Amino acid sequence: MAEDVFKALADPTRRRILDELAERDGQTLFEICARLVSKHGLGMSRQAVSQHLAVLESAGLVVSRRQGRYKFHDLDTAPLEHIVTRWLRPPDAPESTP
Repeated sequence: MAEDVFKALADPTRRRILDELAERDGQTLFEICARLVSKHGLGMSRQAVSQHLAVLESAGLVVSRRQGRYKFHDLDTAPLEHIVTRWLRPPDAPESTP
C-alpha cells in the first residue's frame, strides 16, 4: 500500500490535484480540470486528469462518490497519516521522557 502512495505522490500533476482537493474537497472532474488550468496553467484533457485521479484512488488518497449524475472526488489523508506515523514514532517504540 505504501508503494502505491509513493507512486501516486511521485508525479507533480497528482500532487497539484491533491493540493486542489485539500483546498476544496468534493470536486467534480470538470472543476478539477478548471482549477488546474486557471491556477497552474495545466491544460490537460479530462481523460488525462481522470487517469491521474484513478492512480490517486487506487493509492487510497482520493475517494469518489456519485451523487445523481455527478461524481465527486474527496481527499483521504489516512494513507499519508499512516506513513508519517510509521517513521515519526514506530508503534512498538517506547515513548521517550524529557
